[in-house]
Amino acid sequence: MLDRLSLTVGPGELVALIGPSGSGKSTLLDVVAGLIEPDTGEVLIAGVAWTAAERLGMSAYMRQRDLLLPWRKVGANAALALEATGMGRREARRRAAAQLEQIGLAGFVDAYPAELSGGMRQRVAFARTMLAGRPVLLLDEPFGAIDALTRSSLHVGLQVTLQADPRTTLLVTHDVEEAITVADRVVVLSDRPARVVHVESILLPRPRLAGITTYPQAIQHKTRILTALGQNALAAP
Repeated sequence: MLDRLSLTVGPGELVALIGPSGSGKSTLLDVVAGLIEPDTGEVLIAGVAWTAAERLGMSAYMRQRDLLLPWRKVGANAALALEATGMGRREARRRAAAQLEQIGLAGFVDAYPAELSGGMRQRVAFARTMLAGRPVLLLDEPFGAIDALTRSSLHVGLQVTLQADPRTTLLVTHDVEEAITVADRVVVLSDRPARVVHVESILLPRPRLAGITTYPQAIQHKTRILTALGQNALAAP
């Protein structure tokens, strides 16, 4: 449930949403994606209000579960987003193979999802999402099931990819350090019904590598975000 929530994400900006479980973060992504029509208010993309039906297909959406097709090999799963746009199978799979190589899965192009670990499956889903090429990118805890070392690598990969091919991005996470590492702004939401209780602009240079959250300025960002989360928890009924 969302409560008079107003949020603007600039072109090419990455905004991280953080807040209590069940506060409505994923619901907000569903609204932007066009899977839910809000009871009141509107969603504007590029300054134009679109209905839920019109918003379908305008964003690339990566959920917490990888949702890979078990009968398609890894390369074919990653290429699915490109094939859906009408791109030829050979070219789609060539591009998918290049994307998979960038995230350390070059040797698994011909493997089936059942042969991969949970973290590897999530990386394939991430590759598929990036390949979709939509102007709006919705990421619902995309790195939660990945080990810390791989997660750090994907944080860098996400930043590099978005610098080369900017997208308007909303990221849901429960990890404050992850939000600080990748986001331009961190928006703290209240418990249900969700409303914005704090916005933190992250003033750190890019690309932000592993360990940047130990910098004094990053620690200040983290302290303010945690304080907002803590005050929100105390205020909850």
